[in-house]
Amino acid sequence: MSTEPAPTQALLHDTIPGADDLTSPQPDIRDLATTPAPSRSIVLVGLMGAGKTTIGRRLAAALGLPFHDADVEIEQAAGCSIADLFARYGEPAFRDGERRVIRRLLGGAPIVLATGGGAFMDDDTRALIRERATSIWLRCPLPLLLRRVSGRTHRPLLNAGDPRTVLDELMAKRSPVYAEADVTVDCADDGAEVTTRRVAAALAAHTPPRRLRVTLSHTAYDVVIGAGLIARAGALLAPVLPQKRVFIVTDATVARLHLPALLESLAATGIGAETVVVPPGEGSKRLAEFGRVTDAMLAAGVERRTAVIALGGGVVGDLAGYAAASVMRGLPFVQIPTTLLSQVDSSVGGKTGINTAYGKNLLGAFHQPRIVLADTGALATLPPRELSAGYAEIVKAGLIGDAALYRWCEQHGPAITGTAPGGADPDLQAEAVLRACAFKAAVVGDDEREEKPSDGRALLNLGHTFAHALEAECGYDGSLLHGEAVAIGLVLALRLSARLGFCDPGLAPRVAAHLESAGLPSSTGMLNRRFQAESLVAHMQRDKKMRDGRLAFVATRGIGAAFTDRAVPREAVMALLAEETGEVNFIGN
Repeated sequence: MSTEPAPTQALLHDTIPGADDLTSPQPDIRDLATTPAPSRSIVLVGLMGAGKTTIGRRLAAALGLPFHDADVEIEQAAGCSIADLFARYGEPAFRDGERRVIRRLLGGAPIVLATGGGAFMDDDTRALIRERATSIWLRCPLPLLLRRVSGRTHRPLLNAGDPRTVLDELMAKRSPVYAEADVTVDCADDGAEVTTRRVAAALAAHTPPRRLRVTLSHTAYDVVIGAGLIARAGALLAPVLPQKRVFIVTDATVARLHLPALLESLAATGIGAETVVVPPGEGSKRLAEFGRVTDAMLAAGVERRTAVIALGGGVVGDLAGYAAASVMRGLPFVQIPTTLLSQVDSSVGGKTGINTAYGKNLLGAFHQPRIVLADTGALATLPPRELSAGYAEIVKAGLIGDAALYRWCEQHGPAITGTAPGGADPDLQAEAVLRACAFKAAVVGDDEREEKPSDGRALLNLGHTFAHALEAECGYDGSLLHGEAVAIGLVLALRLSARLGFCDPGLAPRVAAHLESAGLPSSTGMLNRRFQAESLVAHMQRDKKMRDGRLAFVATRGIGAAFTDRAVPREAVMALLAEETGEVNFIGN
């Protein structure tokens, strides 16, 4: 009796090498190869008749890559046709073998791979493709597909009924999943070479977003950074959502600018969405608005697996996150920050909360997101003042513990905030978001719940004890943005550090000059408001960082050398603030 494996065993164990007769070059389209070959494989997905094999061969030749057809590889490995495999062993066994073949093909050097119509529908295969390749969906209209598959008898699914009905049903079922592909190219009946050029152009224009991993003791999630992510949100969220249903919290300003694109993207991948809109501004971080948001969520019938999406700045993120943490004792949460401040700070780390009459963020919870989508393209819609306000948190990160980041800020700050002669530089903005998030991710990963007494997450409060007091004194009325308060707070923290003998007195003026170059205030004297030292200290004494009745200040010994000090004399703080508030004059915001 023979000991050779049966053909289907060979398929399932992926032991037979694939054919190489499909890799011949196509000289007539070699002029497309104007860029170096991709560093990742390219996988074409779509319904039968979309032209994946035809386009794949030409694209591979243009890019100088080998071409493989997954269905041909499977048939050669199994020694029988796809139709026979379906008939003999059923679809589950076929999908298992298909996954093994695709894993082998994507395990080596880059290739162009055409897959069967159902391959991308398999969760594990889709995850494998996402990890190892750039996927391209060839999206074709139904009439074109019908013409192309007419008369074909080797397609098992087409043999089950009327081709139009079968294709129509397949399109409705599969399109939301195909939409998770990295690139979508709409195809028409205008020839293979024209379509190949269109695919090559779309591939050349595709810039994968950057990903930063935040790793905590009990969970981990990605911060995805790049332009156009709101329009791609459905594809990016589908792999991480426990249910294809979300509840969006946004504000009126952001809803006008970005909500339609988000809803369209979610719908494309079959994710249902409901929305509540809150007024813009810090005033929405209050109990009344929190109650309205949670009531809307419960009225909509959210379930434990329904994710809450925060679409907006830090106010929306804090409010939506606290609602997600509270409803049903915790719903999945997604951050889509649209301001520079929220992208570099509040969206990462899981702090959520609302304000009370007694102070800022005194009601809240730690509730980590499933994913953060930082769409840097949204920054172009921000007023200059908002852009500058967000920049203060990037400067803060460098001052705390990354001297190289601070020096980088001094070099590029005006180009990040748009105060440079040439305006804002989107590439530098994306780099700033990545650097600031990387710094915060490292701090949060080491001390998620701010439990370390001196050198952990508490350091992220540099300048914030002063900033929160200034915001509280302004009544959170929007006249002083959080980032503006932080900028003033940073300079005050440096001046206090110098008064206590911790750092060079020249550091505060240096940082103040840089903040001003980026469009930020560096003192209360630059605000159209008069403050009183006693009142500011009273706000500080209601700060949530109080311990045993003593205030904690983050001080510094120099750039990148911050530390927590719980022994700062009240008199020193009062003297500093008295000097600060005595300089008030109107310069304006």
